[in-house]
Amino acid sequence: MTLPLETFAIIRAMQEREQPFAVATVVRTVAVTAAKAGAKAVILPDGTVLAGWIGGGCARGATLKAAREAIADGQPRLVSVQPEDLLADLGVHPGETRGGIRYASNMCPSQGSMDIFVEPVLPRPELVVMGASPVAIALASLAPQFGFQVTVAAPAADHGKFAGADRMITDFALPTANGLRLIVISTQGSGDLPALTAALAADAAHVAFVGSRRKAATLGEKLQAAGVPQERIAAIKAPAGLDLGAITPEEIALSILAELVRVRRGRQRDLTQ
Repeated sequence: MTLPLETFAIIRAMQEREQPFAVATVVRTVAVTAAKAGAKAVILPDGTVLAGWIGGGCARGATLKAAREAIADGQPRLVSVQPEDLLADLGVHPGETRGGIRYASNMCPSQGSMDIFVEPVLPRPELVVMGASPVAIALASLAPQFGFQVTVAAPAADHGKFAGADRMITDFALPTANGLRLIVISTQGSGDLPALTAALAADAAHVAFVGSRRKAATLGEKLQAAGVPQERIAAIKAPAGLDLGAITPEEIALSILAELVRVRRGRQRDLTQ
């Protein structure tokens, strides 16, 4: 089945805007089913079908549930919708997952079977780099090679140092995150406290500070005095990065990226366990 050109355009536009969605594709049908192999639908995080079609209510509920979960954890699903007697023959129950396949019951009179592959299409994780230090510049330059979209928060006079950034802002007030967000503060004495305050107020999965433990502790005391909850302050990773013995700004940036990759992949593992 050929996907309508307008559906391709919708998918492309959503990817360009870094919006999360899922594509459900009917990969196999047996007996009578409304949708045939190749039918596709674009599904939003709340379960709304934005474009396309994968059949009626017989498969819709199980597919939309799989789409919501796939968008949440970034993992694809294979859903097999079958009549109850066929599920009994296989020894599985509706809602059970076995061998990577989630089984659902087809209660429609057609009593057909269909398999639907649900693939999440997620925004690149966002790395927010606060500051214009040499480490910040090196980090913003390297991060796109690891699949991060980069937002830099730095004075306007320093924006020219960040040619590869996806977005530049002149203060530390961050817009709402559209997906996974990680923040690294590398202000190095130029706005440390405002940057930390903004980072802890933002929706971020990880906040790291480029600086010594002693400096981070001193700043933590000031944050606590300003009313920032202690559990938020304790979540700051300082110093940022894995202990690789890094010395140069580029080496420090590499150690930070290694840590960010570990955080990113670790979250994916946790969500699928």
